[in-house]
This record gives sequence, C-alpha cells and structure tokens, in this order.
Amino acid sequence: MSGIDRVLQRINSIEQRFHLQQAGRAADFQQMLTVELRSGLVNGTKGAAAQEAAAGAKDIQSMIDISSRKYGVDARLITAVARNESNFNPGAVSPAGAAGIMQLMPETAQALGVQNVYDAQENIDGGVKYLKELLTKFNGDVTKAVAAYNAGPQAVVRYQGVPPYRETQDYVGKVLQQYRDSQ
Repeated sequence: MSGIDRVLQRINSIEQRFHLQQAGRAADFQQMLTVELRSGLVNGTKGAAAQEAAAGAKDIQSMIDISSRKYGVDARLITAVARNESNFNPGAVSPAGAAGIMQLMPETAQALGVQNVYDAQENIDGGVKYLKELLTKFNGDVTKAVAAYNAGPQAVVRYQGVPPYRETQDYVGKVLQQYRDSQ
C-alpha cells in the first residue's frame, strides 16, 4: 500500500471517529489530523510512516490553501468538495471517467488547462478554478455552485436550483454540511 493510500485510509478513519465523538462541533481537519499524527499512531505504526502520512496530508492541505488564495475560494469549501469527490485520493477515478482529487472530467480538465489530472496540485488548481467559475456564474450562491460542480451548470439553470437527482441532492447536502461544520 502506498504512502498516500495509508494517509487516505487514516484520514477516513479519523473522520469517522471524529464525527462520532464530536458530532455537531466545528473542527479544523488539519488540526484533527495533526493531533492524531502526534500521537504516533498512523495505521498502527510509528516513525517514518507517521511522518510520511503527516507530510501527505499537509501537502494536500497546502495545495488547497494555495488554490484558495489564488482564486479567492474558501479553503473550507474546497476541502469539503475534495473530501466528497475523492476523499483526497489523487488516483481516484469514477465510473464516469472523472479523475483525481477534485474528480475532473476529461473535457473539463482540458478546458481548464489541466494537463495531468493525477498531479494533485494541478488537479486541485483546476477544480478550484472551475468552482470559482461556478460561484461567479451563480452570483456567489454556494448551493447552486456545488450542485453545478456535481450535475453540471446546465442542470442547475434548467431546474433553477439543485436538480432533482438523488445523487446531486445527497452530494450537495454532504458538502454543505461539512462546509458549515468547519466554520
């Protein structure tokens, strides 16, 4: 199992435990992960594995922060989208062909100038650029922008809001809940 896979597995474990223990409280993902890593326990190991996991999580959060500043999109919203799209997995591929941390479709990635969807920084940057375009298109309406990120902007325009697709409704609910919880 690669280092990033161990990081992602541990992130998922931490998130599950955190939500059970701290339901309803806002929390900073990076702080929570750092506390876990300082305990020396990452996937049941200490030392090098813990350092590798910490570096991977810190790198992804740093990449999100860079793109957040570049495009003026709240890092907490980006983090919620990335968590729901791929659980921060740069190698994720959906059945529909979306790839990387921000799950960019090939056509979208190309239009955004993303050359390698598996390059974490390039993928995050492209996804945040797209999210900024959607926020602009929908006059800052986060709900519509998140729905458009999942279902496409045409569907949001057609239905004048969140489309009546179960997947999109669930997605929007999860992203917005995580975004609110992180404030």
